[in-house]
Amino acid sequence: MPQIIPIRDLKNTSEISELCHQSEEPVFVTKNGYGDMVIMSMETYEKTMYLNQVYQAVEVAEKEIEECKTLDAKKAFKELRSKYGI
Repeated sequence: MPQIIPIRDLKNTSEISELCHQSEEPVFVTKNGYGDMVIMSMETYEKTMYLNQVYQAVEVAEKEIEECKTLDAKKAFKELRSKYGI
């Protein structure tokens, strides 16, 4: 379940840091009852960025498949073997 805290709680930096590391998820900060910011640990940020890169690579691969820009694996390996004499 996402953690939601009011902006006034940001003055307790040690507690917020501990919360970010324990939850391993973004912590949502509200201001006057509305969403204002998101904070997270460095580990969570790095994991999120890595997953974003993976999803982007999958999206590119799926687009290449749709556009028929791929080769059959057996055919590709056969061509490489003959090209390099393997």
